Amino acid sequence: MAEREPNAHQFMDLTVPEYAYMFGFLQADGHLAKGPGQKGRLTVEINARDVALLREFQTLTPYYTSITERTRSTNFAETHTSARWSLCSLQARTKINELGLPYGRKSKRIAPPRVEFSRRDYLRGVIDADGSLGYTAQGYPFISLTTASTAICAYLCFYARKITDVERRPRRNQRDDIYNITYVTKGAQALAEHLYYPGCLSLQRKQVSADSVANWMCPTGTTPRRPPIKWTPEKDRVLLAAPTIARAAGQLKCSSSACQLRRWRLLNGVVPLPD
Repeated sequence: MAEREPNAHQFMDLTVPEYAYMFGFLQADGHLAKGPGQKGRLTVEINARDVALLREFQTLTPYYTSITERTRSTNFAETHTSARWSLCSLQARTKINELGLPYGRKSKRIAPPRVEFSRRDYLRGVIDADGSLGYTAQGYPFISLTTASTAICAYLCFYARKITDVERRPRRNQRDDIYNITYVTKGAQALAEHLYYPGCLSLQRKQVSADSVANWMCPTGTTPRRPPIKWTPEKDRVLLAAPTIARAAGQLKCSSSACQLRRWRLLNGVVPLPD
């Protein structure tokens, strides 16, 4: 079957927002498989309700692709209908592989591209594929990402800190050996509004959730959780010099429990003492 005419932009030019998003989504939720010789296939399988996104991928791809649907039983439902997007072109697969989508098992191997790329669009693609947006059981907004990749985890934490002023240093959980990075309340609002801007390519249901999170207002009579204190050598010196924990908390404008924990860590060698 003849290949389509290329789009105006070079295929997978990651400075183009739509391609940056598409690549992030493919890294997180796609599968690149080798066949005999030069044969192979790139596939993405998602819930059939999100098939509109796969049609966008078809439009962005100047090579022949197909979308098929299948219904099967799963551990979570008696019947589940999914939509699958497939790309076989060697030229296209080579380009995507060179940008950083490995063949075979990839969950721990993926990393942000080494070429110039549209950062917020790339991260939105990753979060659309492997993240969540919504509200906690207590009614507070959140945005989160689950990933096995140390590089992806570190990059999201680095990037989100500039947007939210919230620092995250997650560790792999013991059960699944993966990272869970979560932002709540104002941090979630700032990140959702930044990533899911008007007119961007995204899963429609997550765009709706992001709009809701961005417009959330703290209920009357409640106080949002205070962001964690960023400890510095100067703050450590103030903490150690204060005659009481309460005095230190007042001077540093943070909770007594945070001061007590930090002081214990300093005095017991868990963290180094200030010079």
